[in-house]
Amino acid sequence: MSKSLRLETLMEGCGGTDAKACYHAYFLCFNDARYYEAHDVLEYAWLKLSPAEGMFFKGLIQLAGAFVHLQKQYLRPYHYKFGGRLRPAKRLFWVASKNLHPYFPKHMGLDVAVALKVCEFLEGKIAASGYQYNPWRPENAPYFEEKADMWYLRMRGV
Repeated sequence: MSKSLRLETLMEGCGGTDAKACYHAYFLCFNDARYYEAHDVLEYAWLKLSPAEGMFFKGLIQLAGAFVHLQKQYLRPYHYKFGGRLRPAKRLFWVASKNLHPYFPKHMGLDVAVALKVCEFLEGKIAASGYQYNPWRPENAPYFEEKADMWYLRMRGV
């Protein structure tokens, strides 16, 4: 199945291929630790938005991208390509924060303030370890919790 067909199938299950459906699909994929797919579904919508509208989505895409790096590094820490992914992950947390910050404290049903705190916390953990410690583990994979029509980024056991 091609990438675009796979994405469209996923988004159809979320109610369509518009920005709202992509946004919902992002949270579903992210919560399943399918960060690359979360990145892809939101990118699908982001590419159709104006730069001003798309900055929020761009920040969330970068957030998912940071977790792609952490997950790959965790799964294959000594691999020539995946072993060095802590620096790009830290950088993506920083860039995601920069792009999400204008939407502080809340935007589109996301508690941006909490997402920024998680980015700052993980960026700090990685940097403080001298890029030796990966805070991502399957048992503490981040997830978005939905409460009263608001999404909150959470970390298990960190």
